Formats: sequence, C-alpha cells, structure tokens
Amino acid sequence: MTFFVQFLARLSAQDAVLVTVQSHRGSVPREAGAWMAVFSDHVLGTVGGGHVEWRAIKEARQQLATGGPVQVRRYSLGPALGQCCGGEMHLRFECVGASDLPILRQRLADQMDTKPLVALFGGGHVGRALMAVLQTLPLRLLWIDSRDEIFPPDVAEHVVCEHSQPVHGAVASLPPGAHVLVMSFSHAEDLDVVAACLQRQRSRADVPFIGLIGSRTKWVTFRHRLMDRSFTEAELAQVTCPIGVAGISGKEPEVIAVAVAAQLLQVAHRVASAHID
Repeated sequence: MTFFVQFLARLSAQDAVLVTVQSHRGSVPREAGAWMAVFSDHVLGTVGGGHVEWRAIKEARQQLATGGPVQVRRYSLGPALGQCCGGEMHLRFECVGASDLPILRQRLADQMDTKPLVALFGGGHVGRALMAVLQTLPLRLLWIDSRDEIFPPDVAEHVVCEHSQPVHGAVASLPPGAHVLVMSFSHAEDLDVVAACLQRQRSRADVPFIGLIGSRTKWVTFRHRLMDRSFTEAELAQVTCPIGVAGISGKEPEVIAVAVAAQLLQVAHRVASAHID
C-alpha cells in the first residue's frame, strides 16, 4: 500500500496537517509538490528529511492542536538549521480532515498525472519484482499481460492492470510518452510487442523508451527478425537491450528490478529535461 493510500485511509478517522513544498530556490532536498501528512502520532511522506523536516513536523503538530488557518513558512537551509544545502524552501501548512477527502484525492491524483508513465509488458517473476519497486516511485504504471489471473492481489491502487490478447494489441492505445518495458513469458510475444512499438514510433514517434529484457544474443536474433519485418537500422537503434544500468551484476529478479528501475529514472529525467529545454 502506498503512503498516498495510507494517508487517505488514516485521514478518514484522524485529522492531520498536510505539509507541501510550495516553492524552492537553490539546492534543496525535495522538489515543489512533494508533501507529507503529519498526524498527532504518525507521519506519512517526506519533504526532505533532516532538521528542516523535524522542525516542520513540530510546527505542523502545533498547528494541528490549534486548528489554525493555512500558513506558508520559509526555511533557509543553512547553518541555522544544521543543513548545508544552501537553498530555500517555502512550505505550506494546511489542516485537513475527513471532509476534505474528495478534494485531496483529486488534487493529489492530478499531481500524480504529471509523473512519467511506465507500461510494463509481462507479469512473470521479473515483472513482479520490478513492479514491486516501481510502485514505490513517483511514476504512473500500466501493467499488461495476455494471461488471465496473472496479476497479484496486492497491487498498489495507482497501478492499472490490463489483460490484452494479443498482448501487442495494447501498444496502439498507450498514452503518448509511455516508457515501455518488454518482458513477457515468451520470445514470440516479446518480438510482437517490440515490433508494435517500432511501428508506433514510425507513425507517431511518441514512445521515448523501448526496453527489452534479454541478453545480447537474444537481441542479435531479434534484430534479424525485425529487419525481416522491414525495420531499419535507425529504427532498431531505438530499442534498448539488455536493460538496466551498467555495473549491477546478478540475474536474480530483485537485482534486475533495481537495475531497470534506476535506468528508467535516468531516462525519465532526460526526457523531462529535454522538454523543459
């Protein structure tokens, strides 16, 4: 269960102060929009840790006790707070309760909609290990498989599970900007999904990342088969195989999951930076 879901569940029975990074300048530990919920006996989320968070929690509980109005406080991350970031944060303090659940659910969901989207094809051992990592990160997630009853029952609320037969039929309806990971139960399905992604790139050029699990030997075989389907060298260069950041060895699903998740965050950051530039 994500802390977002935990927050909504706890708030239905207990008031809190929602502390949000409203703006910032210079070097700071969290970006605008990051938040934490401070209850009288519990804290969910984080605005950066360290002394600034300790002080924010203390001030939030004081506000929770008095029920004061919305406030914005400025924090300079210098020697006075025992932090050497040197930047500046403006934190918004807002008392919330069960009556605020509908608007908070929508507000925080809208914030999630701006996060990168990952479409994961495959619900096998690696797929499950990877989804366990991804669902803890600031990502929107779409999980696709051709098999019935493949998805575990404890999937996080923000993960959308989709059954697609044939599985590559789901590629055409992916939202623009989806980062695709291909790791189905068969090489035949993998090949069809990759081909569908390349076909979509040919017509729409809106899939920034196509990652295929497998060895370099697997990719050599796939290259030949995809070229037989009339894809060019330039188009094949859009596929990343093997996947995962370099320097992390091990074939255990959990090890692969960490390496792939790290690579996804790198790619998503590059894509976002390119759009800003």
